[in-house]
This record gives sequence, structure tokens and C-alpha cells, in this order.
Amino acid sequence: MDTYTAVKSRIMDLCYQKRISVHKLAIESGISPSTLKGILYGRSKNPGIVTIKMLCDGFGITLVDFFNTKEFKELEQEIK
Repeated sequence: MDTYTAVKSRIMDLCYQKRISVHKLAIESGISPSTLKGILYGRSKNPGIVTIKMLCDGFGITLVDFFNTKEFKELEQEIK
């Protein structure tokens, strides 16, 4: 799994776990719905750490909570 796919998957998993829609997450995070949809649907494959932090704020979690998953711990090196 690449980093982009792991980020996208984590956002969707957290939306499911917290029972929050993508639109509501965007509003709670202070980012535009189009920005979030761009990340989730592949138009933006390199979301910045500030954007991810804002999403974490919307979820009510820390960056450590966001990245502390098996998928992130087992990511392959991007540059080969």
C-alpha cells in the first residue's frame, strides 16, 4: 500500500467509526468539501500535513492517533 492510499483509507475508516459524513468532516475541519473530496477521489494525491492536522482536529484526534495504525507502520519506502 502506498502512502496516499493509506491516508485515504484512514480518513474513510475514521468517518465510518465516528459516524460522520465526508461533508460534515470537511465543515468540522475547516477545509472545503471540494478539498476533502479531492483527496478522497484522487484529484489531490499529496495532502499536506497541515491539511491532515485539520482533519484530525475535525475528528477530535491527534496526528499520532491518525498515523498509529498497522498500515502506516508497514508502509513501503516510496523512493526505490
